[in-house]
Amino acid sequence: MALDIRRQIPATFERVERSKYGYNAKQVDQFLQRARTSFENPVGTADQVASVDVRAVAFDPVKGGYDANSVDAALDRLEDAFARRERDDLISQQGEEAWLRQIGKLSGILRGRLHRPDGERFRRPSGKRTRSYNVEDVDALCAELIGYLEHDQALSVDTVRRAVFRAAKGAEGYEEAQVDAFLARVVELMAAID
Repeated sequence: MALDIRRQIPATFERVERSKYGYNAKQVDQFLQRARTSFENPVGTADQVASVDVRAVAFDPVKGGYDANSVDAALDRLEDAFARRERDDLISQQGEEAWLRQIGKLSGILRGRLHRPDGERFRRPSGKRTRSYNVEDVDALCAELIGYLEHDQALSVDTVRRAVFRAAKGAEGYEEAQVDAFLARVVELMAAID
């Protein structure tokens, strides 16, 4: 597994121009070193990094920092590697049935929301000026997710990770935090399956 993780993340990343913002290089390097160490050590050791930690990590923007697109792409590969390891560990410890139950449970939760009517899948913000996501854009992605989960239609986990929705205001759109949390669970499921 150690060789696999080294292929997932480069030793260093390109930096953006000094006048542009990128990710704080020190923070990126520290997190990736922690992730490498965690991946190379047995599951259950102290300071263990999981796929959810990779998905949730955020770095401060700084001028002349690491190119965000390059770092994000490496983090996506790293998250996938951790998800595969977590799946393999679960199967080796508890059997394939345990993994299938876990996948089925998460899939059932997600499908419940996906099968709500268009325009009613997520909360609407109460503030009139609160930023929100365009309802039609989010519902279109939800239709693709139904096709992926129920009709074996092709859909890349990176499509979900990189989904961009037009902006809306207040109750004209879906609440951003709820949509983002849902999509994080979708990514978790897709990474565990693929």
